[in-house]
Amino acid sequence: MKTGMKLASVATAAVAAFAFAAPAHAQATRTWVSGVGDDVNPCSRTAPCKTFAGAISKTAAGGEINCLDPGGYGTLTITKSITVDCTGTMGSTLNSGGINGFVINDSLSATPGQSEVRLRGLSINGAGTTPGLNGIRFISGKSLVVEDVFIQNQKGGFGISIAPSANSATVAVINSSVVTSGPSGGTGGGMEVKPTGSGTARVSLDNVRFANNAGSSLRVDTTATTGAAGVTVSVVRSEFSSSGQGIALVSTAAAVPQAVVMVVDSTIFNNTNFGIIANIGNSRVRVATTAITGNGTGVNPLAGAFINNLGGNILDGNTTNGAFN
Repeated sequence: MKTGMKLASVATAAVAAFAFAAPAHAQATRTWVSGVGDDVNPCSRTAPCKTFAGAISKTAAGGEINCLDPGGYGTLTITKSITVDCTGTMGSTLNSGGINGFVINDSLSATPGQSEVRLRGLSINGAGTTPGLNGIRFISGKSLVVEDVFIQNQKGGFGISIAPSANSATVAVINSSVVTSGPSGGTGGGMEVKPTGSGTARVSLDNVRFANNAGSSLRVDTTATTGAAGVTVSVVRSEFSSSGQGIALVSTAAAVPQAVVMVVDSTIFNNTNFGIIANIGNSRVRVATTAITGNGTGVNPLAGAFINNLGGNILDGNTTNGAFN
């Protein structure tokens, strides 16, 4: 009897040890970071990690990283579907040193072009002796949502760079700001949408503020893609101000890909060079109920490009107003 009891106890202990050890390798659907955390922790609420990079390896695909308290949580490369949400506190990323803040790139994963990423409640700052490159850089994935995010000092490139290389990407930026970005030469700026390879992009901006950027607040460029769908951008209730250009389109003379932008209920003002500029016949901007004022030139459609007035616009008070076509 004693021998049987002893064997049963050993078996019970072994099962208990296995049950305790197994979760150490599991990924959680929700993980946590804290300014006083440690990346050796399991990233639970009671034992949080220190950085986003430490937490993502312990977060299951489709899961979520949350912030327990205000802190600087480092840069992050994202290769799978995930949400990073610091709503209710302040989650900061400092990406000085000529690097990107957040990179979305699932190109080497088992299912490239399928990641769905959401970034909420974040501050991304490129300030430093060597400034940040891009606050957010999208290379490969299915979709990206940026909500309640403040991006600044990305003086090596753009606040947001959307450059899908092989698929159609859907991007939404909501209730966010991009300021003081772009190098002094004006080659960068607030946001660039420039697919490469066969990549295309559909972008929506809702209540987004672009201000004090060295180059273009919004630059749409289809010169590096062969994707027939090109780039389409919808802009609602947004501001493009105090930059080199408000909105700039760069395309080619070919029938495809097209660069198409729709602007509604927005303001484009105090930009040094142009409020809206489109460089060639395959670029089209449609504008409605938008104020374009205080710019060097208000609207400037070049070489057969189209900047169309859909009604309710104010085009006045620019050094040269230009004209819709």
